[in-house]
Amino acid sequence: MARNIQSLERAAAMLRLLAGGERRLGLSDIASSLGLAKGTAHGILRTLQQEGFVEQDPASGRYQLGAELLRLGTTYLDVHELRARALVWTDDLARSSGESVYLGVLHQQGVLIVHHVFRPDDSRQVLEVGAMQPLHSTALGKVLSAYDPVAHSEVLEAERKQFTARTTSEAAAFEGVLDLTRARGYAADIEETWTGVASVAAPIHNQRRMPVGAVGVTGAVERVCKDGELRPDLIAAVRDCARAVSRDLGAGRF
Repeated sequence: MARNIQSLERAAAMLRLLAGGERRLGLSDIASSLGLAKGTAHGILRTLQQEGFVEQDPASGRYQLGAELLRLGTTYLDVHELRARALVWTDDLARSSGESVYLGVLHQQGVLIVHHVFRPDDSRQVLEVGAMQPLHSTALGKVLSAYDPVAHSEVLEAERKQFTARTTSEAAAFEGVLDLTRARGYAADIEETWTGVASVAAPIHNQRRMPVGAVGVTGAVERVCKDGELRPDLIAAVRDCARAVSRDLGAGRF
């Protein structure tokens, strides 16, 4: 059995202590409450402070939770709400399209899959929640790169791997793809990431009209495309799903 890392346990206990207090706590209070030597407590607090998880009041020297924890908590709540709001709409999209549906958000220079609805047939499928997809070649990634300035910066700084002969990896050409994505309101991936697989995705916005994710349909090229192009009915269905989720998040009509 793997052993717990003591320093991490102590840091977690320290954060819980600060979260439960109604006031800032001093070093002695923290050390005493957790049964730690002052030197040990101070070392952990210093590390947490450097990472932004703890802040120290310059006047009193007391500690409180830092802004970085708020940012992480807000991100978690945003993703949780996004998934909750999308559940019904993504189920409907999978049922109407007959294909797999994915919900993705920006994470560490890629697309993190936070929800996956299986293709509604009896075929064997693998749940891909938690999987990462590239920004530059997938439909979900192109949507995020086109609408989210952070994703845009990250995809230009990252290596754009050539997965297939159809992958757009050169910077100028990729910018043209993003321009087209914004103009059309959706992104396409026809065998740019996986041979024989095609996708279409559209952006989801929150009440501030900020992009918070993307939703898309993925399936075999022969089903998703017709005469080498994405089926118009699938494009419309994906865009309608994205608009519905956006409305539920308070974005209003697009």
